[in-house]
Amino acid sequence: MTACAIEGGTAGAATTADPGPEESGEPEEPAGTGPAAPGPSGLSSAPRVPHAPGTFTLTADGAYGARLTAAPGAPGEQRAWYPERWTLDGPEPYAVPLPLNQPEEPDAQVVPLADGRVLIRRRVADRQMFSLLYPTGPGTGELALGAVECDGMTLLPPSPDGSSVYALSPGERSSLLWLVAGGAFGPELAAEIPGHCSGGAWLDGAGRMLALDRRLPGGGPVKAVAVDLERHGEVTPLLQITPESNDRLLLADADSGLLILRSDAPGHDRLGWGVLGSCLPVRFPECLRPADVAVTPFAVQPGRMLMPESCAVALRIDGPAGSWVGVWRPEGRRLHQFAAPDGWSAGAGYWSRDGVLHLPYANEATSCGVALLDAPADEEPLPGAGGSGCGSAGTEPSAAVTPPVVCKPVPLGQAPLHRAASLARAFRNERP
Repeated sequence: MTACAIEGGTAGAATTADPGPEESGEPEEPAGTGPAAPGPSGLSSAPRVPHAPGTFTLTADGAYGARLTAAPGAPGEQRAWYPERWTLDGPEPYAVPLPLNQPEEPDAQVVPLADGRVLIRRRVADRQMFSLLYPTGPGTGELALGAVECDGMTLLPPSPDGSSVYALSPGERSSLLWLVAGGAFGPELAAEIPGHCSGGAWLDGAGRMLALDRRLPGGGPVKAVAVDLERHGEVTPLLQITPESNDRLLLADADSGLLILRSDAPGHDRLGWGVLGSCLPVRFPECLRPADVAVTPFAVQPGRMLMPESCAVALRIDGPAGSWVGVWRPEGRRLHQFAAPDGWSAGAGYWSRDGVLHLPYANEATSCGVALLDAPADEEPLPGAGGSGCGSAGTEPSAAVTPPVVCKPVPLGQAPLHRAASLARAFRNERP
């Protein structure tokens, strides 16, 4: 597997795609809301704007978003895919198309950077090509970064530093982590991690500590691990609920230390929550497993220092009728459910520090919009509930297998008792 830098030029292969109604990737209204049920923005149902089946990606601060979308055309007509950047931190959101002289493949990935440029990953034969796109007056500028020789690669969520983007190339015996934007000489190999890795969540605000889900080369359960990028990819166990359970990290908030995870430790896959550096057991709230739907968390409210139980968590709920929005807090006892705005990029959104959820959407009436949803208040917990909420059941973490290391994220079962002190040290660059 090799990497090479490119001085200039345009990479990618021409294609067109017919998105069709079944490939639009947009949600229908949830059951029980009726054909014109308003979402949080008050919009009613309208024809949807097609976009590629990939995700709408946001910068860590929510200032920019990026996606692939389809050029306008008549129903059934072949339409070309092109990247689109959304600016979300101004007084009014707006979208900037970034088309080049040839259409993009629908499996290309785009990630926005904090300076407004958009990284695109294209697959060309057995190579992954990377470029930065940016608006130049009426046209689109492109800066080719280089390529990596490999069959499969996935861009990870944008780094909190706003300028770095990492990509993961998983293998059965080892996985390669590449710095594909933000390096000095094109794509750079950042770490080789034993085992098959997937997922990806940032544990700090500096872009140093990355959590990945890993299965060891010899097999066994999947466990979340922390990768220290300043120590050449040094790996530390992060989640070890039981020795045999599959424990995957879905979201992490650096301010509060709140971790949202999925584990089969209770006997089957459940959503749970814990706190980085805490001695408390992982909890699996009953209200996060409503019947006949799938629940996926996608955003955690920031700015709640040492107050993980009060963080609002946004969830995408998928059922037979489509997708809608859920809001839940660890200290609360219920899952609040809301109709999504029409044309919502399902699973995309970010919280402001004061508890307002921003949901990007686009439809024929609004080409670029953001619906605002205030986090609902929860009823007061019952005396002695202890903040578990929702009738949650705890599972004790496994016993420590190595001494606690408090200069970096540690497994929940290995955390010291003084939570505040361990959280304060968790992301320092030096050892205590």
